[in-house]
Amino acid sequence: MKIYRLETVQKLPISQKEAWDFLSDPKNLKRITPDYMGFEILSGAVDKMYAGQIIQYLVTPVMNIPTKWVTEITHVDEGNYFVDEQRFGPYSLWHHKHFLKPIPNGVEMVDIIDYKIPLGIFGQLVHPILVAPKLKEIFEYRKQALIELYGEYK
Repeated sequence: MKIYRLETVQKLPISQKEAWDFLSDPKNLKRITPDYMGFEILSGAVDKMYAGQIIQYLVTPVMNIPTKWVTEITHVDEGNYFVDEQRFGPYSLWHHKHFLKPIPNGVEMVDIIDYKIPLGIFGQLVHPILVAPKLKEIFEYRKQALIELYGEYK
């Protein structure tokens, strides 16, 4: 069983509280997700995130095929970090940690995603061709969207 990891780090010129308020609101995820993903929240996106929260999405990540994605917010440390885990969806495993920490004149955001591809050896073969580049592209889009919203950290 091969488990992959994607780590991203981004610094923004905003406070930790402002970053938390934006990132912990599930409704903001659409604003930082590429349009081609067809991202739509179906249920569970209340205003304040909490441990145990179930959120259902519809996404079209590959070949315009709609896929239901159900995540659970499993851990929340208000202002500092939260964890979402896929319960149903395209991955065999999806465990996404979001960390925020104050830095001089801003905030540092760290995302750590551990994930497993279904379909055994076939999944491992398509990972470097399809899955890994797509995930990097999505998180690069997210990085640019956040820069457009809040400016670039200097």
